[in-house]
Amino acid sequence: MPVLTRLIPSPVVVDIRPGALDDLACVLADERISHSGKLAVAVSNGSGARLRERLAPALPGASWYEVGGGTLDDAIRLAGDMKAGHYDAVVGLGGGKIIDCAKFAAARVGLPLVAVPTNLAHDGLCSPVATLDNDAGRGSYGVPNPIAVVIDLDVIHQAPARFVRAGIGDAISNISAIADWELAHRVKGEKIDGLAAAIARQAGEAVLRHPGGIGDTGFLQVLAEALVLSGIAMSVSGDSRPSSGACHEINHAFDLLFPKRAAAHGEQCGLGAAFAMYLRGAHDESAFMAEVLRRHGLPVLPSEIGFTDDEFVRVVEFAPQTRPGRYTILEHLDLTTDQIKDVYADYVKAIGS
Repeated sequence: MPVLTRLIPSPVVVDIRPGALDDLACVLADERISHSGKLAVAVSNGSGARLRERLAPALPGASWYEVGGGTLDDAIRLAGDMKAGHYDAVVGLGGGKIIDCAKFAAARVGLPLVAVPTNLAHDGLCSPVATLDNDAGRGSYGVPNPIAVVIDLDVIHQAPARFVRAGIGDAISNISAIADWELAHRVKGEKIDGLAAAIARQAGEAVLRHPGGIGDTGFLQVLAEALVLSGIAMSVSGDSRPSSGACHEINHAFDLLFPKRAAAHGEQCGLGAAFAMYLRGAHDESAFMAEVLRRHGLPVLPSEIGFTDDEFVRVVEFAPQTRPGRYTILEHLDLTTDQIKDVYADYVKAIGS
């Protein structure tokens, strides 16, 4: 009887704990990621730069590259600067924009990436996708998974609270995304990867049902693990389906329609998830999700991130255009403008002000 298995693309190292950065050099050497210590370290001019002074003595063979922002041009420029360095690996040290730039640059020069996030704003820290601003707005680019993820919870405690809270919204939105995937399976016959769905769903549920908050190390551990697992779920399925449904279509619509006013990715995804759950008739689940988001200081109404009701209706109406070919509750219902207004009014009444 043959034993049938499959290989799952995942990091060889996932180190999430207080003080993890103190052992970064040893982890990279012990796991043979960079036995020589020849590293290209991409840092922001904010949180990453502040950690450079602390880490530089432990990484004497590293070259440091300051990245100006999160654009495609920044990532291409970083790849060009690193090309002649003969490095073992690239380390992305900073927020999500820096890690996405480092992911893209590492893929372009054919080097493995070590992700060292300084906040937990979204699940891109371990995903096979780099999201970068470009001339057309914002694009998603396929890249290899990080070979290692190191998250120092002491560093996360020092991150701006809003960026950590945003990660909660992104993790919880997995639950809505999986519901959309299951809908596409029932209606369109779209194939579901059961393992990817299970990983993403349980990651979202772990955050949704945890009683703690961002001041608790135990909660941050669960949140960080959930975001890593969300990225791995995307690698298992080969696309963003386990973590991206109507919730993310709504998020992308905010970004495209109101690029200068859009809120944090996870804030918009959490709001979108609560509304999408209401759309599909899961009213109790929507109310509970909204309650948890509120407890963490996250928005559940567009007015809480500076948008009017009419602007939100426009966002929901436009959202399906952001991901052509993806089937979610938005495509399934295909609501008119007036129908969106009516169901949104019902949603507001259901979750309370």
